[in-house]
Amino acid sequence: MKNLLILVFASTFISVPAFSQKNPSESVKKEFAKKYVTAKAIKWDSEEKNEWEAEFTMDGKKMSASFDNSGKWIESETAITEKELPASVVATLNKDFSGYKKSLIEIYESPEMKGFELGLKKGETSIEVIFDNNGKILKKTDVKEEDENDEKPEKVKN
Repeated sequence: MKNLLILVFASTFISVPAFSQKNPSESVKKEFAKKYVTAKAIKWDSEEKNEWEAEFTMDGKKMSASFDNSGKWIESETAITEKELPASVVATLNKDFSGYKKSLIEIYESPEMKGFELGLKKGETSIEVIFDNNGKILKKTDVKEEDENDEKPEKVKN
């Protein structure tokens, strides 16, 4: 009986790491490799229960891409400079976000859309805004200091 309890106890500790994955499944890696053939310096992280994010470089740009556990692409972001923003986005920034400092500038892409995501800060206020290519604000989120990287933007009501 004592040996049985030891065996059950030991197998519990051995099986726990199998459920706490540190790397994505082969299907996630396969879909990533198909979409980002020339990606380099790939680092994986589990974003949420059913989401994996790869941070990598491709064509000299820092990027990230998220996939669900089955390998379905969710979104990607590519770091760019302010000079790479279209004039329409810059015009909206100047009009609607005067005085905000830019902390993040990225091309944002998902199956539903392609646009630009910017992290903006003014005083104690931090926001993330997604613009379409014409400078229209698509999503906007107030971001708290401690979870700046964790929140997803919410739709803006027009």
